[in-house]
Amino acid sequence: MKISKALVFDIKRFAIHDGSGLRTTVFFKGCPLRCLWCQNPEGLNTQRQVIYFKNKCIHCRCCQQFKEQINYQNDRPYFQNHQDFDQVIKTCPSGAIQYDSQEYTLDKLMNKIKEDEVFFQHGGGVTFSGGEPFMQGEFLIEILKRCQKEKIHTAIETSFYTSLELIKKALPYLDLVYIDLKIFDEQKHQACTNVSPQLIKENIRYVLQSEYKDKVIIRTPLIPTMSATDENIHQIVKFLIQINPEVKYEMLNYNSLASAKYELVNLKYRLESYQTFTKQQMQHFYDVALQAGIKNLIKE
Repeated sequence: MKISKALVFDIKRFAIHDGSGLRTTVFFKGCPLRCLWCQNPEGLNTQRQVIYFKNKCIHCRCCQQFKEQINYQNDRPYFQNHQDFDQVIKTCPSGAIQYDSQEYTLDKLMNKIKEDEVFFQHGGGVTFSGGEPFMQGEFLIEILKRCQKEKIHTAIETSFYTSLELIKKALPYLDLVYIDLKIFDEQKHQACTNVSPQLIKENIRYVLQSEYKDKVIIRTPLIPTMSATDENIHQIVKFLIQINPEVKYEMLNYNSLASAKYELVNLKYRLESYQTFTKQQMQHFYDVALQAGIKNLIKE
């Protein structure tokens, strides 16, 4: 069954880190993982939710009239379990209360993507990210088909924690596939992401042995004390090159800016205060991967 609508929590224009050239990155709502370091907590839930921007609030208390939906405490609103906040949002004069996502039809999203078409002519395109794009897989496949028809370069950023059936449907319409393999060890992966890595590994094995293997880049986000260990990098590289010795591999430096987003969605950031890795530290991780046998290492 084709899905005609999708929830999108952000569309980032002129992105330069989500594939080649200037890109438009579309962030789909919903993720099956619960990574301790999640960069986009607003994309975790599959349902549209209401969020509060503290820095925009003028404390006019206009929202306080909606007692069934709003519990006003500590000079700010807290939201009750309620689906329709349209009137609350319209009443807020400063825009401090908003939905965390918008609903897009295929036509509406395609028109939005094509607004940047002029920038795609020099190696750019559209990247689908999240959350996890495959959580809205049928819509994803339909929008990929439309992009291909319009000759727009397509990329995806995915955990690959999804069904092989959806992956097989999407691959013919993707020009570039970024797959996260975060932690190799079963117990550590489960503890840090709340899911087993087994399905991810099986799907990676499939795609690296398929006709689409040259489109794939495997990524490991380097999280201090979790994924950023010599043992983890060594295990991941050995696993990958056993499947395909020519596999492309990239390690992403830790991003410490995500914690600011958690207050928006009333969640607590669960990591300690870590810093991004220095050039020397990144070079150490590169050396570990090279010593483990990786041939095609992508460096920042």
